[in-house]
This record gives sequence, C-alpha cells and structure tokens, in this order.
Amino acid sequence: MKRLVFLAPLALFLVVAVYFAVGLTRDPRAIPSALIDRPVPDFSLPSIEGAEGGLETADLKGEVQLVNVWASWCIPCRVEHPVLMRIAAEGGVPIHGINYKDKAADATAYLKEHGNPYAGLGADRDGRVGIEWGVYGVPETYVVDREGRIRYRHVGPIMPQDLETTILPILRELKG
Repeated sequence: MKRLVFLAPLALFLVVAVYFAVGLTRDPRAIPSALIDRPVPDFSLPSIEGAEGGLETADLKGEVQLVNVWASWCIPCRVEHPVLMRIAAEGGVPIHGINYKDKAADATAYLKEHGNPYAGLGADRDGRVGIEWGVYGVPETYVVDREGRIRYRHVGPIMPQDLETTILPILRELKG
C-alpha cells in the first residue's frame, strides 16, 4: 500500500508530461472554427472616418473574396500588410477589412501611412462582430466563397509562404 502512495505522484507527473508533450507538438495556428462551410454571420458595420460605405453581410456575396480582421495597434498586422497590398495590387480577389476595437483616427492614419488594400471597410469598435466571426485575435483572415460562406480561416499574419502554399490555391479552386 505504501508503494502505491509513492507511485501516485509519479503517475500523475507522467500524465501531465504526456499532455504537455502532445500539446507542444500542435500548430498554434490550427485553431478550429465552427464557421467553416457556414454562411458569414449577419452583421452591419459603419465605415471608419474618412472612408465610404462600411461593411455588411450582403457585401460578401457574389464573388470569392477575403475578409481581413486588423487593427492599427496590432504589430503582426503591420507585418502582413505588404502581403495584403500585393494581393490588392494583383487584383485577383477583393479584400474587405474589419477594423477591430480601434480608434477611428488611428485606423485612418494607419491606412494613410501604409496604404489601403481594402475594397470595403467596416469599424468594429466594440468587438461584437469579431465575436460573431469567432475572432481570437488580430490579424485573422477569412476566405469567403461566392455564396457568402466561410471556406477557410487563417489565424495570424499572412506571410508570403502562407499566401503561396495555402491561400492562393484555395482562391483558385473556389474561383474555378
């Protein structure tokens, strides 16, 4: 019986070690999304200062497009911004932006400084739309098909290799 008392902490340690070992081998970007293959959430966002229109659910139907959730205070957003500018310059797919929990003046200044890749842009000042989209943090980018269904979600900044190996092939497949 005394042996079991000494083996219990060892067994517990082994269980915890295996749990962490498996967890550390997983890709942190592979966060599941319940919205994959479902219609985009119903939403309507006002525009940021200095921009026209805003963004709403109806804007995300009719063609394959990207929705990028970003903020001026987000350092990884600054890293991915040149990739978004490249996508916009090549004109293969429209990009819509959801400005997440940001000050309007800061968002406007950011776009003036770095360029505006967005065909449509809405301000999610309180983060409610981000919650409906299942946003964990910024940046996040979604591929939306012609019917307005979310087909892919990219967590974190889009790096050039992500664009080439994952996002562009999905866009090509959806555009058919």
